[in-house]
Amino acid sequence: MCGFLGEYTFQNHAITEATSFKELLALSKHRGPDATGITRGSGFQLGFNRLAILDVSPKGNQPKQSPSGRYQVVFNGEIYNYKDLAKTHALTNLVSTSDTEVLMHLLDKQGVEATIKLLNGMFAIAIIDTKEDCWYLTRDFAGIKPLFYGIHKNGVVAASQFDQIFKHPWFCKTLELQPEAVKEYFGFGYMQAPNTIYESVFQVNPGELLQINREGNVSKKTIVSFNKIQETVQAKTNLSPILQTAVSKQLVSDVPIATFLSGGIDSPLISAYAKKHIHDIEAFTLEVANPKFNESEIAKGYAAYLNIKQHTVAVKETDLVSEIDAHFKAYSEPFGDYSSIPTYVISKEAKKKHTVMLSGDGGDELFFGYPRMLDVLQKRWWFKLPFFIRKPLAQITNTLGITKTWAPYFKTLDAFIANKHVKLPAATLNAAFPNISFSKYVNALYAFQNANKQTLLHEMRWNEFYAHLQRVLIKVDRASMANSLEVRVPFLDKNSIIWAWQQHGKLTSKKDLKKDLKALLANEVPETLINQKKMGFSVPLLDWLHQHLKKEVIRVVFHTPFYGEEVIDVAVLRNYVQEFFDHKHDNSWGVWHIYAWQKWWLEHGVDNLEGIPNKE
Repeated sequence: MCGFLGEYTFQNHAITEATSFKELLALSKHRGPDATGITRGSGFQLGFNRLAILDVSPKGNQPKQSPSGRYQVVFNGEIYNYKDLAKTHALTNLVSTSDTEVLMHLLDKQGVEATIKLLNGMFAIAIIDTKEDCWYLTRDFAGIKPLFYGIHKNGVVAASQFDQIFKHPWFCKTLELQPEAVKEYFGFGYMQAPNTIYESVFQVNPGELLQINREGNVSKKTIVSFNKIQETVQAKTNLSPILQTAVSKQLVSDVPIATFLSGGIDSPLISAYAKKHIHDIEAFTLEVANPKFNESEIAKGYAAYLNIKQHTVAVKETDLVSEIDAHFKAYSEPFGDYSSIPTYVISKEAKKKHTVMLSGDGGDELFFGYPRMLDVLQKRWWFKLPFFIRKPLAQITNTLGITKTWAPYFKTLDAFIANKHVKLPAATLNAAFPNISFSKYVNALYAFQNANKQTLLHEMRWNEFYAHLQRVLIKVDRASMANSLEVRVPFLDKNSIIWAWQQHGKLTSKKDLKKDLKALLANEVPETLINQKKMGFSVPLLDWLHQHLKKEVIRVVFHTPFYGEEVIDVAVLRNYVQEFFDHKHDNSWGVWHIYAWQKWWLEHGVDNLEGIPNKE
């Protein structure tokens, strides 16, 4: 797990000077504190900060050149099937035991596109092809690892971090906000690929391969994707061996490895499978004093039964609050999911003993774990009725107590589902961004056929995978890598995703949520430990904003210049925050999005006139 920076120039343009490049590369030093390397060639330069996981010797350092000399590569992530690939393709003369070594040999033997299709892992890769004189950028099929790039008249810059692009000399003085993407941030709390908040800066989509040539042409190809329309044939194989194989491959490490363990379903199952392969595997659990959010006792029950040594990270609310500013340093892009705070804290503690962790992320999205999906299925019938009938009918049924729902008041099913993900009310968003709609990419994510329950259920899973899961992955990657900690996600193994995608699924009651995973976990622990109330990895944000953080929020939102006023009606957002403090609404999450936007700019922004880091 690492961080990289690269430049590729167009015809008649030069790479930036070495000092500036090194300063930008240093921004991701926390992602890879073990070694730094830079290579330069005709019209390109690549820099790499390494977190040594496999073959921790200098033989595993990057940038790396393929044996033929044709390819120059920087690679962030892990290839879990690298040993299988080395055997299948009879790779010889490997000079290190790293997965990067296998990647380099495969490139020479198979070429770029064919090689990427073979990979099972989490990765962001930049490849200079000196023979064809072009640059390739690619990202894993689940979007686990970040990959940003900016397009300028001089060339293309790519990096692991957003700030390494917008602070680059080619971009920092000419940044223009993209109104649609800014609106999406305030609604959803993150930047949805391929968008970023800036016009000239983008993200590589999950499973995408970009090819860039000296003339400035950028071609895109989807290498691996998971269809919105579900296959008709269900997988006949069992999930357990697929998931156990994924866990075993992700336990390969030359540095200490452990697991995160909560009181839910996902991480206990991953921990149980990890225990089968590493007898003395350890687990980390966060314990908070607030009983509404503390599920450490449930996690302790899992650890005790599985005989796993558990590290309980006990923190007070004041401890979490004190980490907020440090936590914002970890997010070089605007990010509004406040569960990033406990994620940052437990990552910081885990790093004291380990360098690699396994997590249960992806279980909810792939295996129908969210109650909101069930809620949509139960209320979809409303959207079969004309809107002019729905609203008065809902007024009657709500008044009589037959139903209590706001679903019929949404004009479309798409809007109803999107509202479950958007944290600011549509009226507030639209007033703050008059005449601005969401981008075509986000609109496509929230377009549903509602043909039948089965189709709709799969479409919602597809939406969760390519939308909400991306926010979760951003949260975990930035919080963990800020502490030089690698987090692996076995549920997002390619074979696990394929298996899940072939399952039709069924949601008729809460008992059906993650039914497949519950069945697997029941084979490992007593059912009395399962199905206890999941409290979520969260904090008492409502209380914090009204107490500990109130003065800080007022300072940042009301008494600090508001970034982006050229595309935002700032008065609308400030009024929304004021109404929160006046107890006219209790949408703490929406207020956090506004606060986090300002905190991001104050911590990571640049002065557009001078092009230097903002030190306020």
